[in-house]
Amino acid sequence: MVADHFRDIERFEAELWKIADELRANSGLASNEYFMPILGLIFLRHSTNRFYEANAAINADKAAGRMPDRLPIEADFTRRRALMLPEAARYDELLKRPKDGKLGAALTAAMEAVEEHFPPLSGQLPEDYERFDDALLESMMRKFDTEALRAASGDVFGRIYEYFLAEFSKQGAHDNGEFFTPPSIVQTIVNVIEPDHGIIFDPACGSGGMFVQSSHFIEDAGQDTMKRVTFYGHEKNETTAKIAQINLAVHGLQGTIRAGNEAITYYKDPHELVGKCDFVMANPPFNVDEVDAEKVKGDKRLPFGLPGVNKTKKVSNANYLWLSYFYSYLNDKGRAGVVMSSQASSAGRDEATVRQKLVETGAVDVMIDIRGNFFYTRTVPCQLWFFDRAKEKDRARRDQVLMLDARTIFRKVSRSVCDFSPEQQKNIAAIVWLYRGQQERFLSLVETYLVNAVQLNDAARGSLDAFEKALGKLVDLIGPFGKVKRNDDPLAELWDELASAQATVTADIETFGAEAAAQAKGWPAANRDNAGLNVARVALHPLGDRCRDLTKQIDLVVKLAGRVIDIAVKDLAARDAGNWANADVSRARKVLDEARAKAVEALRQTRYFVKQADWLQERFPDAKLRDVEGLVKRVDRAAIAGHNWSLTPGRYVGVAPEEPDEHFDFEEALRAIHIDLKGLNEEAAELATRIAKNFEELGA
Repeated sequence: MVADHFRDIERFEAELWKIADELRANSGLASNEYFMPILGLIFLRHSTNRFYEANAAINADKAAGRMPDRLPIEADFTRRRALMLPEAARYDELLKRPKDGKLGAALTAAMEAVEEHFPPLSGQLPEDYERFDDALLESMMRKFDTEALRAASGDVFGRIYEYFLAEFSKQGAHDNGEFFTPPSIVQTIVNVIEPDHGIIFDPACGSGGMFVQSSHFIEDAGQDTMKRVTFYGHEKNETTAKIAQINLAVHGLQGTIRAGNEAITYYKDPHELVGKCDFVMANPPFNVDEVDAEKVKGDKRLPFGLPGVNKTKKVSNANYLWLSYFYSYLNDKGRAGVVMSSQASSAGRDEATVRQKLVETGAVDVMIDIRGNFFYTRTVPCQLWFFDRAKEKDRARRDQVLMLDARTIFRKVSRSVCDFSPEQQKNIAAIVWLYRGQQERFLSLVETYLVNAVQLNDAARGSLDAFEKALGKLVDLIGPFGKVKRNDDPLAELWDELASAQATVTADIETFGAEAAAQAKGWPAANRDNAGLNVARVALHPLGDRCRDLTKQIDLVVKLAGRVIDIAVKDLAARDAGNWANADVSRARKVLDEARAKAVEALRQTRYFVKQADWLQERFPDAKLRDVEGLVKRVDRAAIAGHNWSLTPGRYVGVAPEEPDEHFDFEEALRAIHIDLKGLNEEAAELATRIAKNFEELGA
């Protein structure tokens, strides 16, 4: 199942991060000293995988007569998004080397060989492995050489790479984490502007996440990224630019990325792309106030003039320089998506004048408010600005702007970080589809949610059967002891409760299975128009309620079984009894806990996807855009002018009325509480360690 696959990847990522954390602890290096070598090893592991995959494909093509039977050349590998790695640069061959104290030198030579065979990476890979102890390097390399990693695909490595970038950002690994724009923000930008052709430019590209997500968007549509688009980027920090080049290579992509002082972007057009870009995507630095006004005055990228200039002849705030530049880089059908400080949309004086001129072009398309804590190093809220130059010539749309307040849409990742779930990203995109009159895409998404709910519901029977089997085995193991009658027996009543709960959950699982099968059988006959999908969605509500109730019953019977075991062991000395197999009981209890987790998750998935369909159809019951208080409103130019040309969505959409939430998500609320508690416990443990260390130092 797809959900299981991604949970496996998440566990995999977390395990690899522990390895990286161990390296930091054992090497005595700071984060900004070890993160590039680790990313380099991930890249080398991935390049080796791709080499062997491409080599196998080449041999298969030869055998099938699709290519001549000759020695492979570099072009054969390049066509398959792989490098023709020399033997000395292959991960497995490096691990076979004799222990001669020169592993660091061999790794550096391997990186140099990769750069030689792949010019876009020239000078980008880490080449300082000789400063690491050989034993530490080998230990780390072997941990990155698991069977799972040897077989991992490019997508999995891309996920791992992105995960590491995120974790390094949280640790403040480099430049306070500013090189990393969270994937859910990037994906939201991609979903709105849909960059699927031509020139894509990111003038503040950081680690290249905008390019990678664009590639995912293109390839999800069945297209070849490198045949569809050309990537251009600029990044002020040279180390971060190297990360971007490696990130592209990990995903089998290429792009032209210039590195250098930020001033190049303010004072020059580094790729000479004015008026040529099909798509511009960026997360530029906010509220910069040191740009020399004299140097940018008259720049052709400033068609709306300069924003405010202070007494020292500096641009008071560069936000509107960026916005003007992004607009100017677009061709007459180009789209842009930009992360911007929330202050910019209502800034006054000269900035308001520039904003008015931007609105009057008709290119301002969508504005999205994002709550705080989406970035690892910034707690303040932000906004996403979207331009569409094709809208300027569309009389029906040019005076309209979609205002979308997404501040109430989020999920908690940690105590201090939030993001959008994949479905929340899609739901935001679905609102934009309705704004653009793409009703069929909206309905297709609703249908996808309902199909997922029905299929996952049917598939849940397997997890429930496994749970029922695990429960039966544990009850059978503890039965010989639990059924014995004793004076003042603390188990007597509890055992009866467990037997009753087991009978109830067994019967309900059987009923659930029959209902799930009926739903799966009846689903193909459901109408796929809006009315039919509404009917099908509502018809799934009872099944969702049954999932909720069955989850409670499963949790209850597992708790009862646990209490029986605890009382038997702690109060009745069961371990000394001849009819108690302690090791078998412990194993069976662990198996039951794992089966419970899988069964509960399977049931949760069914309810989750029904809720996603509910979220869309309850807000847009006719599958047409309408104003939703506190969420979205389509506004015209006159309304914007009446608000001093403000582009802050919250000024227009209002506040959602307080009303009882019939679909309050207790599971999500409990998950958020669990995340908060986990974060507090981790902080407490870290503080305790620090205090203990301080006392030790005082004692010394």
